[in-house]
Amino acid sequence: MDLRKITEDFSVSPQITPEDVPAIAEAGFRAVLCNRPDGEEFGQTPYDAVADAARAAGLEVRCVPFSSGQLTQGVVEEFQTALAEMPRPVLAYCRTGTRCTMIWSLVKYDDLGADEVLRATSDAGYDMSGLVAQLDRRA
Repeated sequence: MDLRKITEDFSVSPQITPEDVPAIAEAGFRAVLCNRPDGEEFGQTPYDAVADAARAAGLEVRCVPFSSGQLTQGVVEEFQTALAEMPRPVLAYCRTGTRCTMIWSLVKYDDLGADEVLRATSDAGYDMSGLVAQLDRRA
């Protein structure tokens, strides 16, 4: 399991399994947020299996799935709502963690600004410079 802290309240990870959930709970996470659609890859652990294990461990769980190139304003708003409502800290997962980091950057850009988004994501090993440059141009 590769947990990468973006902030004190939000971390990302590549795909998790039900067997990972006890360690996630022991690490202090209170919620799991899935950003990966089922069936994206052969052999992928289904969301329901992770969700059942997370609930059994006392964690809140939600799914806001989207595929690369399929990010809509509705998905961004749903992700933002999930972050606002879920107990913290939250662990979000997708195939590699990049998708979770990208949508977090979109949601937090206006509040934190470019420099803080880039610092937080870079420290976690993700390059969001292209996305932030696009967001900077929009402003």
